[in-house]
Amino acid sequence: MRNKGIVKAMDKILKLMLDGEALSTEQMGKILGISPEEVNERLKQLSDEGVLLGWRPVINPDIEDGMVHAAIELRINPERDGGFDRLAQRVSQFEQVDSCYLMSGAYDLLLFVKAKSLRGVASFVYEKLATIGGVASTATHFFLRTYKQQGFIIKKDADSGDRLIYSP
Repeated sequence: MRNKGIVKAMDKILKLMLDGEALSTEQMGKILGISPEEVNERLKQLSDEGVLLGWRPVINPDIEDGMVHAAIELRINPERDGGFDRLAQRVSQFEQVDSCYLMSGAYDLLLFVKAKSLRGVASFVYEKLATIGGVASTATHFFLRTYKQQGFIIKKDADSGDRLIYSP
């Protein structure tokens, strides 16, 4: 069984999935020279091992129904028996939180959040995050424009005004 940490030798199926093009199991099988059943079996194995947690499309943030995205830095006081883990797990449960990372440096946790408005992000910070025992301070940074997301460069075509061009 593979190490559940970083996969040292990138699995060929994972590499195909991460390269950015949506492929069916049949297409993956043809590329790799294996049957669709073998691809499905390998995907199940990767899922069972905790390597593959899921996958989703990359959505253009400029057309995501007006959602506001922000990065929030949290300084927290570690708990005696739980360290940072319990607070990080608690914060991760909020629906507004897309991602939560333990960090080194000036702050302890980095959150990527989204809400329907600036006020929605702000109220999340002052009603939910700031009221949690152990949260010492927060700093919120709103995303103004996205240039690259999950490996995809998002650029505007200079000749056609606001028309977006996507390039993996």
